[in-house]
Amino acid sequence: MHAIEVAAYGDSDALEVTEREKPEPGPGEVRIAVEAAGINFADVMQRRGVYPGGPDAPYVPGMEAAGTVDAAGEGVGLDEGDRVVAMLGGGGYAEYVTANAQMLFPIPEGMSFEEAAGFPVQFLTAHCCLFGWGGLEEGEQVLIQAAAGGVGTAAVQLASNAGAEVFGTASTQKKLDLAADLGCDHPIQYTDVDFRDVVDKETDGEGVDLVLESVGDDVFDRSLDALAHFGRLVTYGVASGVPASAENRRLLFENKSVHGFHLGQASSHDPSRVMAAVPDLTSGFESGELEVIVGETFPLTEAADAHQFIEDRKSTGKVVLVPE
Repeated sequence: MHAIEVAAYGDSDALEVTEREKPEPGPGEVRIAVEAAGINFADVMQRRGVYPGGPDAPYVPGMEAAGTVDAAGEGVGLDEGDRVVAMLGGGGYAEYVTANAQMLFPIPEGMSFEEAAGFPVQFLTAHCCLFGWGGLEEGEQVLIQAAAGGVGTAAVQLASNAGAEVFGTASTQKKLDLAADLGCDHPIQYTDVDFRDVVDKETDGEGVDLVLESVGDDVFDRSLDALAHFGRLVTYGVASGVPASAENRRLLFENKSVHGFHLGQASSHDPSRVMAAVPDLTSGFESGELEVIVGETFPLTEAADAHQFIEDRKSTGKVVLVPE
């Protein structure tokens, strides 16, 4: 089978097309014939060798894949041909992958494989950050950084549907228009204006109740500035590559709180807490209230181009690889 391998850490050209044997499912596992594999920015950071706890090269990347059940191991009650999407520890950039049956989701009726490949990581992250960790309530104000990205487009929809007033940042007018179409009340082009100024103006200087932050560096600091007293910030990424921290004295006197969220670690330590979001999300997809925004698809063999597309900040929504 074709698979994409990171032979050694490096730039996007470190992604190479290789031939591997089909993996065999063990007890409690299934083998999936992959129809679409989602790309996450964490894949980019792992490829660069800067992701904490990331895999050692050589390895096959890919944290989520959608397709059909091709074979099932002992103790798995699924049939060949069942349409499923899986969260993976890796290996999704391939024509076949094995997955823990407990980390599978049936693909909702009417959802394409490409859309399904953008469901698990993005929507579970967005839902957990907003509600499970962030405690968002109806009528509150939330600022979503990178509102036109994979998690951002999910978070905008979920927050808007929950009755929140949504602020969102993006780098281009096209991305701002997308965020607005999904329910962002205050799209902010951060390349032209300081998002803190917009938040101050629209909240009469009070700040927002919640921020979803995934960039790190000074964006983290300025996101804290944009919080109201008793506000919460949920940080779930370091896209800038520069970690940030909050001074405890500041949190004390401003009555602000910072929560960290990592989908893989949360799923490992308390999967029920993460998976509690699945019924709500599935219902939203089936009713049409939620949609996965697939911004671009690339052939599996062009994974290097897909990574570069994301790193050049050309992407909106989810970028997906499709085996030929």
